[in-house]
Amino acid sequence: MRVHIGGDHAAYDLQQDLVAFLESEGHEVTNHGPFTLDPVDDYPVFVLRAAEAVAGNPESLGIVLGGSGNGEQMAANKVVGVRAALCYNDELAQLAREHNDARVISIGARMSSVEQSRSMVRTFLQTPFSGEERHQRRIDMVSAYEDSKTLPDLH
Repeated sequence: MRVHIGGDHAAYDLQQDLVAFLESEGHEVTNHGPFTLDPVDDYPVFVLRAAEAVAGNPESLGIVLGGSGNGEQMAANKVVGVRAALCYNDELAQLAREHNDARVISIGARMSSVEQSRSMVRTFLQTPFSGEERHQRRIDMVSAYEDSKTLPDLH
């Protein structure tokens, strides 16, 4: 699978580990940076590049990383066609894909160990979207709101 990854200085070591880990698992990884440890870099530069690449390739998924993962998830969600989920355990990673068809996982390097991060990424990449009608209906409602700012009807 094609995997796009981007982060910031707070997750630099984790990002380097995940790139090597994913390549060892047979994934095609595109690293969108950072490429050197710079304690004052700005995550949007790297995260938005990764999210744009995911949006441009429907067969790919993405990983965004930061200290908490919060800002990175928010930035990735600004890219049309991307649903990014902040995860801190395997169950959330699974549900993000299964129920929400998330295309990007966001992880806080200060919140998760390397081992837990690897496990979440593996779970995220291996879990397909369920395609259940109720989940697709909800995704469609959010997409319609993004397009027209029209609120869904109440049931």
